[in-house]
Amino acid sequence: MKPMLPSLAFEVPKGKAWVYEVKYDGFRAILQWDKEITLTSRNGKPLLELFPEIEEFLKKHQEKFAPYLPLTLDGELVYLENSYKANFGYIQVRGRMRSQARILEKAKQSPCRLLIFDVLELAGKKVKNEDYLRRKEQLQKVFEETGLDEKPDEKSVQLLQLIPYYTDFQEIWEKVVLFDGEGIVAKEVRNKWEEGLRSSLWVKYKNWKYISCFITSYEKSNGYFYVGVYDQDGKVQHIGQFLFGVKPDEKQALFQTIKANKLDEDEKFIYVEPAICVEIKYLEMYEDQMREPHFDRFRFDITPEDCTTEKFIVGQKNLPADIEITHPDKPLWEDPPVQKIDYIHYLREISPYFLPFLENRLLTVIRYPHGMFGEAFYQKNCPDYAPDFVQTELADGIEYIVCNNLKTLLWLGNQLSFEFHIPFQTITSSGPSEIVFDLDPPSKEFFHLAIKAAILIKEVLDHLELISYVKTSGSKGLQVYIPLPEDKYTYDETRKFTSFIADYLVSKEPDLFTIERMKKKRGNRLYIDYVQHAEGKTIIAPYSARGRKNATIATPLYWEEVNENLRIEHFQVPNLLKRMKDLGDPFRNYFQSKQEQNFDPILKFLQNKQ
Repeated sequence: MKPMLPSLAFEVPKGKAWVYEVKYDGFRAILQWDKEITLTSRNGKPLLELFPEIEEFLKKHQEKFAPYLPLTLDGELVYLENSYKANFGYIQVRGRMRSQARILEKAKQSPCRLLIFDVLELAGKKVKNEDYLRRKEQLQKVFEETGLDEKPDEKSVQLLQLIPYYTDFQEIWEKVVLFDGEGIVAKEVRNKWEEGLRSSLWVKYKNWKYISCFITSYEKSNGYFYVGVYDQDGKVQHIGQFLFGVKPDEKQALFQTIKANKLDEDEKFIYVEPAICVEIKYLEMYEDQMREPHFDRFRFDITPEDCTTEKFIVGQKNLPADIEITHPDKPLWEDPPVQKIDYIHYLREISPYFLPFLENRLLTVIRYPHGMFGEAFYQKNCPDYAPDFVQTELADGIEYIVCNNLKTLLWLGNQLSFEFHIPFQTITSSGPSEIVFDLDPPSKEFFHLAIKAAILIKEVLDHLELISYVKTSGSKGLQVYIPLPEDKYTYDETRKFTSFIADYLVSKEPDLFTIERMKKKRGNRLYIDYVQHAEGKTIIAPYSARGRKNATIATPLYWEEVNENLRIEHFQVPNLLKRMKDLGDPFRNYFQSKQEQNFDPILKFLQNKQ
């Protein structure tokens, strides 16, 4: 069965007749299940031998699917990097594997997922000729009744997940850009599923990246133009070639220009000196080549010297066009060495996980104009020169910045804001959004006390059936989080609980912990600062950098990592993104758990105890 295909467009259709799905970069796959299960690629090749985890998952849940057989579903086989992006490189590697032992190993360690967006047959009834919304409604019902994930989730154990649709393009497009997804597919709400048709009723709109580069050669056999940029040593770095997007008259003029100014020629190529600058749009780099490069425009306003690897790397991060990164090579940390552009890249990549904790919170930042090589200062008031996209909120006579979008985060990064401190509540609530225990030892040498305190707190919270999370402070301690429903509890109520936990720790280990406010009376004991959890107080946000000489990050942890081997200096700007890629986000379910938190019985017990 040949799948229905979308048409490529450079403008997205809008209006009530259109809805939008996230586009994932993988292998298009048709799932057919009657007596046997088959999964077939766009080119008619069987996929289950290469991806046995899909068949194993389906057979494991065969009873759930029985009422819907025979069925035929349309989807994308992917390796999810996050909820809005699939890893193209990984699925390509999996698709080329031939060793059965290696395939089974990868299927177990890093399983792929089948994301379903359409249904063609259900319980033996052909439904592909029904309207899109009717098909989607039936598909949604299947996922609801079987208990399968109704949206992509890279951490879920379920390997069959639904791709939902959205009516608001801007809402989903912002997510795709934020998470660096491939793009979206716009679908006309009355479309029928037509086998093998490339339809104008399905329109793919991609999340292009842009690069300015220069032409280096022309391939005579196929008409491709090869392009490059200058590296730091002034040598040409080849980054790929393009053909699509050039109008016939432009292509002819370009060919004549190259021919007239050729530097050399052989049987295959005509070579030219870097002189003709162009802008190319592409999806991503794969094996050192641009994927799906398209000519966008000539750049007569720049010279080849403006086309550099540095700008190319910045372009790969898909930074907003109106965000200027000044002095990108400025050193910020010495050991490990971190330049400004490295820090900006960190903020861009971590933003999907960082921004939810900054959203609707009055922000205090600590800025380091000279990195760790000079003095720092606190900034609460939004400066007059802030761009229009920076949201603010007036509170206590201060015009605070509220960092609700990627552009604001990157602008703050360009201002060399390292530390992002946030209150315990949002601008829309009057009470705490979470309880946080700040476990701050007297010095780094006593970090083991923070580990001991965190483990004891976790034991109590588990006994009370409270959901908790833990992170490093990025300085010398740990912080334990208990998410709460928004605007439900007061600080007076949560103080009863924080006081209770602090008293428990001190009673259990009086030689290790204290609630003594005066530093000189604490000795080498860890101070349990339950008073700090109050209105107007702030704490370092998860995933914020710290103004420390070793470029540490306030890093969310998995609870099993809290042991004697834990070291704060293991979590730094240069390695944090690799950790996220390898291990995922320990705070992934943080906001979801707010509604699941069962704090009422505990609060009632503490109130009755008084």
